[in-house]
Amino acid sequence: MGAWVGVNKIAYNVPQPGTIDFSLFWNAYSELQENFIDPSAIDNQKIIYGAIEGMTQSLDDPYTSFFNPERAHRFQQDLSGSFEGIGVEIGVKKELLTVVAPLEGTPGQTAGLKAGDIIAKIDGKDSLNMTTDDAVSLIRGPKGTNVTLTIVREELKNPKDITITRGTISIPAMKWSLKDGNIAYIQLFQFDESLSSEFTSATREILQSPAKRIILDLRNNPGGYLDIAQSIAGFFLENGKIVTIEDLGADKEQQIYKTSGSASLSGYPVVVLINQGSASASEILAGTLRDNRNIKLIGMKSFGKGSVQEVINLRGGSFLKITIAKWLTPNGNSIAEVGLEPDIKIDITDHDMQLDKDPQLDKALEIVKALR
Repeated sequence: MGAWVGVNKIAYNVPQPGTIDFSLFWNAYSELQENFIDPSAIDNQKIIYGAIEGMTQSLDDPYTSFFNPERAHRFQQDLSGSFEGIGVEIGVKKELLTVVAPLEGTPGQTAGLKAGDIIAKIDGKDSLNMTTDDAVSLIRGPKGTNVTLTIVREELKNPKDITITRGTISIPAMKWSLKDGNIAYIQLFQFDESLSSEFTSATREILQSPAKRIILDLRNNPGGYLDIAQSIAGFFLENGKIVTIEDLGADKEQQIYKTSGSASLSGYPVVVLINQGSASASEILAGTLRDNRNIKLIGMKSFGKGSVQEVINLRGGSFLKITIAKWLTPNGNSIAEVGLEPDIKIDITDHDMQLDKDPQLDKALEIVKALR
């Protein structure tokens, strides 16, 4: 998942004759057919899927992927908010398989996984050069079964094995509560299809509540749909404000996304919480609030997932997810691989977690109370 643009688009761009020589592919295919010891094991459909997957892997972009029908179905389940697994968003950062965010209330979070953890092994299998899709296939599994992740974490002297029992993952979009009587504490867990309607309902409740200030918590939110992030920004910003800029590369015109919402929360003092698990659409929302309203970001540096993926449907229920652009904040700063630096940096240690302390939220409460 990420701030990808979900587009139903059928595309078969067949190269003109003579521009690409496919004879090597057919030569290799023929040799397999003629020489492999067990011809009955040759599955032509798998060969085609493998060839397409090889094309995407040759681009060395962890977010450009081929999804066969099985993976495509699993991807749609993720966006619906319910599936079986451990509930952890993963990505590739500096060529290492990394926990983007353990999702709220999931087995992965309960087991102690943290944003930024490097997954060195999955059930003993080395993750080096493993794609995120391959890793998901190994980690995902039926409810009640176990998976063991070998974790490397900066504060740990040695790698640590964490065994997690898979469960049914149902991810909430958001929740909110009142803190200290008059501070609306809003937690967004992912930018899925249900968030806009839930946030609209929550906004009505906040407007009728004693709330005078807002803390927006985007920690461990791995992202989702761009248009949902754009919609949420419209509650906090006046119409026509830039949410993000889509940079399509050299010699291509940038696309600018702007707010068009009610701006019903634009008069509230706000601070935003981010951490290493805030990625993609979370970074877009945090970036636009800081650039447009000078809203303070509190916590740790965000993940840096600032690229745009377009979904292109193929035959037979498969699709390609292709990186087509990078996101820029309204001030023109790239998010990709860089992330957002917090204005007030404060970490949560393992010791804090053991004591059920949240110094980042404590700091946010301190800061927002002083705002006028």
